[in-house]
Amino acid sequence: MQPTLPMDVNAIMKILPHRYPFLLVDRIVELEHGTRCVGIKNVTINEPFFPGHFPGHPVMPGVLIVEAMAQVAGIMAYLASDEETQKKVSYFIAIENAKFRKPVMPGDQLRIEITTTLNRRGIWGVDGKAYVDGTLVTEASLKATFAAAT
Repeated sequence: MQPTLPMDVNAIMKILPHRYPFLLVDRIVELEHGTRCVGIKNVTINEPFFPGHFPGHPVMPGVLIVEAMAQVAGIMAYLASDEETQKKVSYFIAIENAKFRKPVMPGDQLRIEITTTLNRRGIWGVDGKAYVDGTLVTEASLKATFAAAT
């Protein structure tokens, strides 16, 4: 079943196990079943990482931008999976070709675009791109699988 778009944070929290301060997706605005998903992350000065990264020059850590990509991908994969798979947790198995092109600062809005490159034998591969005001700021190829929580 396709969810009603846009999906707000309450609908997202019914899918992802992440919670503050590690829930990094505020909204899903586009979804093509199992092939493409677009999420939004509003970056505010209140983020818990800004006081230490970096004092006087707040920059969102690149690894958290990649994590936000993974969360958008996880939502897409979950919604395209069967009920048995939906009982499991998704885990990263690879991050490749990550490139950080511009810093992301408080007040920016990340538009995270995920496109499926692989969906075979329980392995999902995606290409992720994050934009601020139409400018590519981060890109990476990610792989994940669903497994029972331990």
